[in-house]
Amino acid sequence: MKELLADRVKLLTPSSTLAITAKAKELKAQGKDVIGLGAGEPDFNTPDHIIEAAYQSMKAGETKYTPAAGTADLKKAIIQKFNDDQHIEYMPGEIFVGSGAKHVLYCLFQAILNENDEVIIPIPYWVSYPEQVKLAGGKPVYIDGKESNQYKITPEQLNNAVTSKTKAIILNSPSNPTGMIYSKEELQAIAEVCLERNILIVSDEIYEKLTYGNESHVSVAQLSDQYKQHTIVVNGVSKSHSMTGWRIGYAAGNESIIKAMTNLASHSTSNPTTTAQFGALAAYTGTQQPVEDMRIAFESRLNKVFDTVQSIPGFRCIKPQGAFYLFPNVKEAAAACGFNTVDEFAADLLEKANVAVIPGSGFGADDNIRLSYATDLSSFETALERIKSYVIEHSVISKQN
Repeated sequence: MKELLADRVKLLTPSSTLAITAKAKELKAQGKDVIGLGAGEPDFNTPDHIIEAAYQSMKAGETKYTPAAGTADLKKAIIQKFNDDQHIEYMPGEIFVGSGAKHVLYCLFQAILNENDEVIIPIPYWVSYPEQVKLAGGKPVYIDGKESNQYKITPEQLNNAVTSKTKAIILNSPSNPTGMIYSKEELQAIAEVCLERNILIVSDEIYEKLTYGNESHVSVAQLSDQYKQHTIVVNGVSKSHSMTGWRIGYAAGNESIIKAMTNLASHSTSNPTTTAQFGALAAYTGTQQPVEDMRIAFESRLNKVFDTVQSIPGFRCIKPQGAFYLFPNVKEAAAACGFNTVDEFAADLLEKANVAVIPGSGFGADDNIRLSYATDLSSFETALERIKSYVIEHSVISKQN
């Protein structure tokens, strides 16, 4: 029999989270009290007014196809959102609505990348960036965001990484997994390199509404018209309005790129789910109080648990400025417990402490783990107590041996 699989899917790296996720489910099925800290979604339900709007749209017969890049009303609401939040003006032809921000990014890379085009990806990165680039025939090029620089890259690093094949760079601020935010000045410096070297900025701003303390989100596209012309902004309602399962994301930027993405979607998804689009419309045109309530709740959790994370022997963590993840460096703790890798340490935490964490290797950062505080405070605190007890117990045993 001929080979059944295409070469492109053979390039994909299996998710490093799959083994732990599968093991966690197995232990839960056995009756074990496993606490999972891997959630990449808010633990709040979608606000009632959004659910009601979606329901009423179905009752009114809005259950048919829509334009491939989204309804005119939703595009209008997205344009107004950009105007209100970042004072950026877009036209309807510069907006593409897709089936979640992940699908939007997939369509974007399929639309802009030719074989062996390079995309610069700062480390740590969201797990799907490299895989989507590879699926489009591109080549991921990594820049190490140093812990000493809050896991952010510098313009010097970027300039040194650019080659004649570089097509784009991905910026994610606030970041998954680090929670770090690029300042206005940092974005300007990076954008100047992108202008000089003629590379596209892909700005993933999905966590823009979740910022803490005195920090605020800045879009590189709002800093100048030139930057805007070199930027594709990717966003959505998944994190901001707790609508992960609704699958509505969007891109804003160069009209020719948006048109290409639209053509691609017309031959794949046809259109984003109609009912979900009406929900997203209500998300942007209705009250924003639930968004702020959720942000306040996440910030409160962060402030209550951060010191506990810092107190775990061998854990070193920079306090996040946004999103809902902690990304501690745990290399010292793993070594003290007798492990050569953090992946092994994370696997044993699940087996013996009944806590599921995501190893940083999936994000390109082998010394870290990701902890999501998008879970109830009581469970998170219990999980941290288990981790701390485990580390104290096992590091002592390791030293005695």
